[in-house]
Amino acid sequence: MSQFRGFSTLKPASMLMLFSSLCLVAAAHGEQLKYSKVNTDTGVNFSYEWLDNNNRLQSISFELSNSALKEAPSQQANYKPKIAQRYIIVALTKEAKKIDPKVARVKITPKRESIDIKVTGSDEAQVEEILNNLKAIQQQEYDRYLRDHYFTRFTTLFNQKAIKPDHVRYAAESVKPLIAASQAFYEKVASKSDSRAYFSLLLSWLQSIPYDTLEDRVVSNGSGYSPPVSVLMQNLGDCDSKAVLASSMVRAFLPSTKMIMVFLPNHALLGIALTPMANDRTIEHEGDTYVLYDPTGPALIPFGQVSEDTERHIVTGRYQVETVE
Repeated sequence: MSQFRGFSTLKPASMLMLFSSLCLVAAAHGEQLKYSKVNTDTGVNFSYEWLDNNNRLQSISFELSNSALKEAPSQQANYKPKIAQRYIIVALTKEAKKIDPKVARVKITPKRESIDIKVTGSDEAQVEEILNNLKAIQQQEYDRYLRDHYFTRFTTLFNQKAIKPDHVRYAAESVKPLIAASQAFYEKVASKSDSRAYFSLLLSWLQSIPYDTLEDRVVSNGSGYSPPVSVLMQNLGDCDSKAVLASSMVRAFLPSTKMIMVFLPNHALLGIALTPMANDRTIEHEGDTYVLYDPTGPALIPFGQVSEDTERHIVTGRYQVETVE
């Protein structure tokens, strides 16, 4: 009896980890003068003092409730190819056991950076169908691993397939838990002020939060990224961590205004669809104009302005955009 073989070499775990986050800027540095985090019966109270762009003393305090802290995503797991591979092999093995050995035999072999699947049987059409089904399960299980651990696929400027923290999802899921923080800034701004006053105050606060370069981001496989609540709890964040924190708080303040995250090779900043002023640095994306702003720090860069390094990347088109939902 003739035997037909279906063979597939699958590489679910070979995608590289992205973002060294060497967010280098050059300008006057923000200074955080006070930070306190106090546990209360109802949550955690945060208090800050800092100097803004005009060297004026600013202060703010807000409390995040226990329920808000519980609801917010708070820790980024490491991307571990071997664990992702294990997820997939368990699912494939479970499916393979359902197949009658009289119909076809399945061999699943984990390799260093791949999973080999071999199907043999007497019916070519059945072998092909079984192999295709196993390949679909492999893809579904890998997608589930990424989703469960807050990762997403990403294609770099150099067309490399990569994995990075799902910044947009972190931002969306942190909006509601951070409403109290956003409200505190809104209430501090004068009642007749426009949204730029809110952005200026928020940016100077974010830029004064101690900056973490996280130069080992690549080898740490994502563990260096801090979700918004973690930035507040640790009083520390790099460029993409602060950008996501800013996105969440701005989304609470302006729930329907279009926003984007802008990724440079080693940096991240934001854009918002507001009417630009004469000196604002803007970019066009899908027919809309976005005013850029950089919450990273420690450079005190005003709303609508960017560093010289960022400007060079924007001018040469070396950036990528993700829409903030």
